[in-house]
Order: sequence, then C-alpha cells, then structure tokens
Amino acid sequence: MWIYIVAFFVTFFFMEFMAWFSHKYIMHGFLWVLHEDHHKKDHDSWFERNDLFFIFYAVVSMGFFFLWRSGNLDLGLAIGLGIFAYGIAYFMVHDIFIHQRFKLFRNANNVYSRAVRRAHKMHHKHLGKGQGECFGMLLVPFKYFKK
Repeated sequence: MWIYIVAFFVTFFFMEFMAWFSHKYIMHGFLWVLHEDHHKKDHDSWFERNDLFFIFYAVVSMGFFFLWRSGNLDLGLAIGLGIFAYGIAYFMVHDIFIHQRFKLFRNANNVYSRAVRRAHKMHHKHLGKGQGECFGMLLVPFKYFKK
C-alpha cells in the first residue's frame, strides 16, 4: 500500500520537473509554434494552441490508467493519478489563478500567491522564443518571495 502512495507523490513532484523541462526546452524550443500564442496579449479565441500540451499530459495519464487496468503495471494507477493531480494543480494555478480564464481566486493575496504571480509575470515579460526565465509552476525561486 505504501508503495502506491509514495509512487503517487513521487510522480506528482516529478511532474513539476517535467513542466519546467518541457516548458523551457520543448515549448520554448521546437514546439514554440504551439506555445507562442500563450505569450501574446491578444487572443483570437478562449482556447490557445498551447492547450494542446495539457491534452498531451492527459493522454499520458490515461495511458498509465490503461496499463494498470490491463494488469501490465501495478503502479499505473498511482502514476496516472499523480500526473492527473499535477494537471489539476497546474490548471488551478496557471489557468485559473494566474491567467484568470475563470474568475476565481482573484483575492488570494498570501506570500506564496504573490510569489507565483511575480514569477509568472517575469516569465511573460519576454515575448520571444529564446528569452525567458522561471519556467516552472509550483516551485517558485526564493527571489520572487521578496518584495
């Protein structure tokens, strides 16, 4: 039982690294064409091509559920749920809290929420593919906690 709980949490925290890595080297790299509209102030639609990355990780999560259900990977459920839980956290922080795609959490004003907003604002300060900083989401560098 403990191995499944550990696998869930390891997967969840590993996804923060995956978010940073894919954001820095894939989204700001060879798949910039899908991420570029996220860095533009004016959008033609509520949906962005950038949302395809969210769908990709959802498919990966479902793949682990399938491996678990088919009996080919006992830890598949824990890994799939870890990816799923990170996806929910990412959606809540990035799309709802920061970008206000839904008008929730507007009044959050604690130390962590201010640091997350500052870090993301610094990331979006750069509009080009090659520039950028702070590619992670939930783990914010300490410098953004300062006033």
